[in-house]
Formats: sequence, structure tokens, C-alpha cells
Amino acid sequence: FLFSMEEIDFHTISHASFGRTEVIDNTLNPDFVRKFVLDYFFEEKQNLRFDSFLGQTFCTLGEIIGSSGSRLERVLSGIPGKKCGNIIFTAEELSNCRDIATMQLCANKLDKKDFFGKSDPFLVFYRSNEDGTFTICHKTEVIKNTLNPVWQPFTIPVRALCNGDYDRTVKVDVYDWDRDGSHDFIGEFTTSYRELSRGQSQFNVYEVLNPKKKGRKKKYVNSGTVTLLSFKVESEYTFVDFIRGNPSQPTSLHYMNPYQLNAYAMALKAVGEIIQDYDSDKLFPAYGFGAKLPPDGKISHAFPLNSDCENANCVGIEGVLEAYYDCLRKVQLYGPTNFAPVINQVAQCASEVTDGSQYFVLLIITDGVISDMVQTREAVVTAASLPMSVIIVGVGPAEFDAMEELDGDEVRVSSRGRVAERDIVQFVPFRDYIDRSGNQVLSMARLAKDVLAEIPDQLLSFMKSRGIEPRPALCPSPTPQINVHL
Repeated sequence: FLFSMEEIDFHTISHASFGRTEVIDNTLNPDFVRKFVLDYFFEEKQNLRFDSFLGQTFCTLGEIIGSSGSRLERVLSGIPGKKCGNIIFTAEELSNCRDIATMQLCANKLDKKDFFGKSDPFLVFYRSNEDGTFTICHKTEVIKNTLNPVWQPFTIPVRALCNGDYDRTVKVDVYDWDRDGSHDFIGEFTTSYRELSRGQSQFNVYEVLNPKKKGRKKKYVNSGTVTLLSFKVESEYTFVDFIRGNPSQPTSLHYMNPYQLNAYAMALKAVGEIIQDYDSDKLFPAYGFGAKLPPDGKISHAFPLNSDCENANCVGIEGVLEAYYDCLRKVQLYGPTNFAPVINQVAQCASEVTDGSQYFVLLIITDGVISDMVQTREAVVTAASLPMSVIIVGVGPAEFDAMEELDGDEVRVSSRGRVAERDIVQFVPFRDYIDRSGNQVLSMARLAKDVLAEIPDQLLSFMKSRGIEPRPALCPSPTPQINVHL
């Protein structure tokens, strides 16, 4: 910023005040910490107005986002004939990371900056941007008259610190506070969220370096050290998380009703009871995705429902349902909705048996809009050359339009210039098959009929493309075995 001000008022198109920055005293170049989170709609013109005591300026949210590096500079207009300065806007898309980090730091042997005392140090944290610039994201409190300050613990959203990129550079400046606003630079260091998350260790003791001092003095070592004393991460939950993600709540799609099957169980039973007749051993590897697992809360997108990492097989569809219900009692449901890991896992199994003796069918049941579409397209293109098919059943009220992209009935799925060799994906929203009278048996029959209708042709297309012929009827293994993964 190139102007002097105490604060900025921010208004939306309705002219209602949306927010106000913090006050920064005695400076012509304030760098505000407070951020404003807005919903961005490409198809709408979202007018914004910014007011200061010197003047005001107007722009649209689209202008900021569409500018080079999402950085827009505007002139403040106010007093006629007088330059009021410029205002710079930056915008960045927020990740869906909802974790919050709490940390505490201390410093040791910082440089003395005050003539009549020691130093009044404080820290300023900056998040690095895609274009190499930095955006301020936190300031600690000032600790008066000490070279060995211990700052209070503070909490910051992980997305504010690194926007969900754990390896993104975090720069920390150390300053000596001055009453007139001309704070003295002591030094700086860099780290990352991943490094900080290690907690208190030898890796989180940082040398504070002053580049100018280092260039002038041959014997310069550092301007002190900063040490991470503690680091803790927790998740911020929303009302929706508690309502939709709790299987004990009747509004949850995973609700375990003692009198009837939930949507997940209905889809499992409908498809599984038909296709299991073609699986000779009746053993079904069953995986969950999108959950925090005990004991450490690690997020997984391909974990065995039976908790056995060595053998994910469940005996029969009833065994799968039993494992599913048992798993709901142990894990914490958690986004995002990633398909690629489990598709790649089954593809790995299919790649080991390509002689036509086995064919793999992966059934995915989901209530969320896919979060890793780019990776999933790549996984589907790769899997299309293997003996496997993918059935996706969408449950619940979510909009599944993007899923149609994977169902290559009209246009084959492509990724990075490669086109899928075959159409192997069938997607259906379960709500289209629910009987209005509440007859679950009829709903399940309708679902199974549609999702399984393409499997025979998909199996035949693979066999034909590889020149594989059926084995003679008198052979001990007359037909290929279909392996079902759920």
C-alpha cells in the first residue's frame, strides 16, 4: 500500500459494510493482516467498494481475480486535485482445509535495537504466494524490553498459513517495536507447515538472519534464534459435519436404522447379491474412503472396512455389510471425496491377471461430489486397458453432474492427451431408482438392473481387444472368475 490510513471499510454491492481492517498507526505503507472471505461466482458481477478517511475506490471481485497474479492496484479518489495514494488488492482461492494450528514460540539472544533499553520484539508471519510474493497472515504481541522473549500461544487457520499446501514457504520476520511505527528489522527465517508440525525438536530452532548485516560483517553469525515451543492441530467442525457425518443421526445417509437399510447398505446389497453369483470364492475386498482412522486420526481414502490391512476380504455380501456397520462405529467420516486411490488400488490387482482368467468389478458408493477429478480421470484411463469395470452409485441429494464425465457412453474419458481404451464406468444416482411407495426391494431391483447391464459388454470388449477366447466347456475352470471390490 502507498498511503497513510488508520483503517479501511469494505462494502459489497448491497452497500452494506462487509468488514473493516484493523487500525495501523503512524505509517504510510500499512500492510493489513485481516482478510475477508467471499464466495466467488464467475457468472455474476460482484461490485466492491473500499473506503478510507482519505478516499475510496471501486472494483469488482472478478477484476481482482482476473488480474495478473490476482493482484490489482487502484488509485484512491477523494480530495480533488490531491493524490490520495494507491490501494493494492490480492486474492487467493482458499483450500478446503479446515484445520487450525496453535503454536508458541520463544527467542534467544536477539539483537539489541533500543538505545536506552534492549528490544521490544514481535514476530510477523507471511504466507508465500504462487507468484513468489508474500502475504502477511499473523502478528504476535510485542514483548517489551527483552532479548529473550516468550510469546503467548496463538491460533491460526492452516489455510491462512499455507492455503492447505503443507510444503509452501512460511516467512517469519522479527522486529523491534517503535512507538512511531518505524519498527526496526532484526532478522528473518523461513519454515513450512510441515516443518512446524514436527513440534518441538532440533528441526524447529531457527537462526534469525539479517541479510544486510551478514553482507557487511565477515564474522556475523546470526541475530539470535527463534524456537518452536509447542504445536498442535485441531479441526474446525461445522454444524453440517455433526449432522451429516454422525451415523447415529437420522439425517445421516449412514444412519444405522434398526428397522431398514440405509442408502449405502441398499446399494451394496442390490448390486452385490447379483454379482456375487459370478465370484467363485465369495470373498470381497471392501474399502472405505474419506475418514479419519483410529488411533491417530489419519485421513485415508482407501482403508479396509474390516480393519485388516493384510486381508481386506469379507465373506459374502453379508460379511461386507457387517464390516461396514462395524467400521461406522470406529472411524470419523471426513472429506474430501477422492476416488483415484481406490481405483488405482484395484487397477494394481487387475494388472497382475490379464490372461482372461479373472475380471474385476469395482463398486463405489458415494454421497459426495468428487474432489480429485483430474486424478480420477487419469486412473480411469489407465484402468480402461485392464480387465476391470467401475460402477459408481451416488446416494443422497448432492449434485452429481460431474460424475457423468466419467461415464463414457457418449464421449470417452481422456487425460493428458490419452483417451480411454474402453468405456468401463457406469454411474447412476440412487435417488432415480427409489420407489415412491417405500418398497426397498423394488428400489434395489431397479438399481441392480441398470448398473449391471453394461458389465457383460465391458467384459467382452476387453477379451476381444486382447484376442482371448473362451475356454472349452470341459475345462476345470470353464469361465473367467469375476472379482468384486467394494
